[in-house]
Amino acid sequence: MEIRYSCNQRDFKRYTTEETRKEFLIENLYAANEVVAVYSHVDRMVTLGCMPTTETVPIDKGIDIWHNFGTRYFLERREIGVFNIGGAGSITADGVKYELGYKDCLYITQGTKEVLFASEDAAKPAKFYMVSAPAHRAYETKLIKIEDTAKKPLGAMETSNKRVINQFIHPDVLPTCQLSMGMTVLEPGSVWNTMPAHTHERRMEVYMYF
Repeated sequence: MEIRYSCNQRDFKRYTTEETRKEFLIENLYAANEVVAVYSHVDRMVTLGCMPTTETVPIDKGIDIWHNFGTRYFLERREIGVFNIGGAGSITADGVKYELGYKDCLYITQGTKEVLFASEDAAKPAKFYMVSAPAHRAYETKLIKIEDTAKKPLGAMETSNKRVINQFIHPDVLPTCQLSMGMTVLEPGSVWNTMPAHTHERRMEVYMYF
């Protein structure tokens, strides 16, 4: 598991393009039958990717849980949100199997001991994109389809940013400790979402483009 540290604004102004990419860009998130994880000291968030092909892959594969988190299992003090951006797959959480198609999302609550990832077809594997945050209590593990999200239309065609934010893991959909996750869908002809580049004082954000 890669570990990344936070930086202050004064130091960041001196970064080269190469240094900025090294500090903030996560690449090569998907490797067959592996879990790729990047731990950030900003809010102690963990970004993960898993692409099971010929194996069922546990969430802690290749991660020293006790050394990195001081816990017995990954979600002992964490919650996690998972998007499938690949082929059909499944996630089994403490013995309960959830089928995830393209753009489906699964919220897995704190205290879940075993999480297993699998693909329906090794030739068209699922690609599970995940973000995990610290959590202090358990809620309910829940599968969320894109049609069940809270939808927030924004932007306009005139400014090339007409889009819909699909809020999956959000207070309007289900309770969590602190994790929120959504998926922005741009209308045809629209090309941007986050500009101008900005920061937040109250939270950190991870963007994944696909």
